[in-house]
Amino acid sequence: MAVEESGMFRIQQTVGTVLCCKCGILMAPNAANMCVKCLRSEVDITEGLQKSVIIMYCPECNSYLQPPRTWIKCELESKELLTFCVKRLKNLNKVRLIHAEFIWTEPHSKRIKVKVRVQKEVLNGVVLEQAYLVEYVVQDHLCESCSRVAANPDQWIASVQLRQHVPHRRTFFYLEQLILKHDAALRAIKIKQMDHGIDFFFGNRSHALKFVDFVGKVCPIKSRNDKQLVSHDEKSSTYNYKYTFSVEICPICREDLICLPPKTALSLGNLGPLVLCTKVSDSIALLDPLTLRMSYMVADQYWRIPFKTLLSSRQLVEYIVLDVESMISEVNVGGTTYALADVQVARVSDFGKNDLIFNIRTHLGHLLNPGDYALGYDLYGANSNDIEIDKYKGLVIPDAILIKKSYEEKRLKKRGKPRSWKLKSMNMEVDNSNRKLDEEKMNTEYEEFLKDLEENPEMTFNISLYRNKEYQPSEMTDADDDGPLPLDQMLAGLELDGRLSFFSQLEELLKLVTTLWIRILVAIFQSHYQSRDSRGFVQVLAWIRYMVKDSTLSVQVYLPNLDFAKT
Repeated sequence: MAVEESGMFRIQQTVGTVLCCKCGILMAPNAANMCVKCLRSEVDITEGLQKSVIIMYCPECNSYLQPPRTWIKCELESKELLTFCVKRLKNLNKVRLIHAEFIWTEPHSKRIKVKVRVQKEVLNGVVLEQAYLVEYVVQDHLCESCSRVAANPDQWIASVQLRQHVPHRRTFFYLEQLILKHDAALRAIKIKQMDHGIDFFFGNRSHALKFVDFVGKVCPIKSRNDKQLVSHDEKSSTYNYKYTFSVEICPICREDLICLPPKTALSLGNLGPLVLCTKVSDSIALLDPLTLRMSYMVADQYWRIPFKTLLSSRQLVEYIVLDVESMISEVNVGGTTYALADVQVARVSDFGKNDLIFNIRTHLGHLLNPGDYALGYDLYGANSNDIEIDKYKGLVIPDAILIKKSYEEKRLKKRGKPRSWKLKSMNMEVDNSNRKLDEEKMNTEYEEFLKDLEENPEMTFNISLYRNKEYQPSEMTDADDDGPLPLDQMLAGLELDGRLSFFSQLEELLKLVTTLWIRILVAIFQSHYQSRDSRGFVQVLAWIRYMVKDSTLSVQVYLPNLDFAKT
């Protein structure tokens, strides 16, 4: 039929219909000349496909067995579990998989149901699509590692023995935080604290190798491995070994004073020879405090010609600064600011005994002022037996080398007060077989480690700090307050329990954000008050009152000598 439209002829097409050869109803023509119902009654494309599958599940580690020996960790109704279930179906290559999805079942029913939709070409090239249900029967079966642990919890395949031969444990305290942040020891069966280090036990050799690789990325190490035959089956010719990885950490620590061997100093561009260790990672950062030259030494370079420290941080002496004369302005060396200066210092222990004054050069000219206290190494009264220093003829040794500024007065004001942050610790067993570890010494060293974190914020970049719920500041504008933690670090300590309601969790989160806002407003409030900006003063005060109003937070603001009538 032709229809005239705007002077043009448009042909109107109609779709032809045919009768189904089976049931006789009208239908669109296809190659089989049968309707969909008749096609499905004649052809079942799911014939020969699995409708029921048995899968093995380890309830201890939530893993599923991928034959023959691979165990895959999957959560219920996850993409990984759906992929695993589809791969377990046989003869699926005879059809085209279109879609697969989970059908909800009771978690304790030991049944997993998946709805699968497939396509297949049938009579005379007709493509038929059909959906069917596959039921997976879950059977509990312990994997090899879990069965080994269930039989003997202390049974291990590989152990990593970390050792550092120094008189303190500062390196292990910091390394513990790195391990916790990166979950490096997540697969460890047992962790044991030893006299000069820590032992890690793993149920698989590959897990131990991965852990050794992690330690090598955060500190200079050298390692060797041994294996011991446990059992041997002559019929199957299989051997069972226990592997031991002995890892020695470089004894050079941060703030150590070092006298470089002549060959090492020459390879570093005639650095030193008296240098300070400013940072230890996968390499050692060495700074010449008299010239501000810095060089980095990788682990291989150190272990080729190893050397020891001349003086360590336990031998620091407190000095008082009498005079400071700056030589150059501040410079950035290796990401840290330094400034050379000539200073006059005296040992605090000499007060009332003698009038001994030292004129020395230091790299802390940007931090020190007359009357400040500093910690340094006393080379004037030190009795060192280092053979490396005797190799330098004509070497002029300074009377003292300052390491850092002392904040002992500030610490005394905070004594007994909890910190606004805290650290987590690993669950370790203590080995008392050789000798009982001195708990008082351990607590003292750990407290010194926490003080180092307070004085050196760059050390906290690679670790996680958690909010201390016991911390209650008395005055938010107290000059000695630790200051607020960054929001991500405060949230790191926020424990959201799935059993609590959504509104309870939201309330806890809003408390943290409100605390940060009030701190910021108080700081702005002080700046307006000091600049006598009355308009900004009143506006910020209104903001603070609005934030504190109807709040469950206990906030105290210190406002000295304010005359609100004049304001």
